[in-house]
Amino acid sequence: MSITPELQAFASGFPVTLLHIFVSVAMLLAAAAIYIVLTPHKEISLVRQGNSAAAVDLGGVLVGLAIPLAFSLKGSTSLADVALWGVATVAVQLLVFRLVDLVLPGLPQRIRDGEMAAAALLVGAKLATAMIVAAAVAP
Repeated sequence: MSITPELQAFASGFPVTLLHIFVSVAMLLAAAAIYIVLTPHKEISLVRQGNSAAAVDLGGVLVGLAIPLAFSLKGSTSLADVALWGVATVAVQLLVFRLVDLVLPGLPQRIRDGEMAAAALLVGAKLATAMIVAAAVAP
């Protein structure tokens, strides 16, 4: 029984796909960890205490980091390309997220206080910037 060209392509391409996914997810987790360290409010602790605003904020951060990573992954052709563009988009996005936090003063305290309106505004700002960064790296 001979292996079809489709199966050969899958057999050679699937491990590469898995590696690209692994690298991108690792960058997402590392970026989320860096963001959590940089923010004045401790999202994980607040989420564990049942703070919905912190959970919404952290969820928005994860999506906001994933969007540019996904676009950079789509346009990449090699593992080095995935890593280079992934690191670049994450760095830009972390900088923009920090700037959003600074431009919208008082929101960290409002999130600590459980204000959903503050979390919604913060998530909206972060997702908007994520889409702009993603469009900038899209092929």
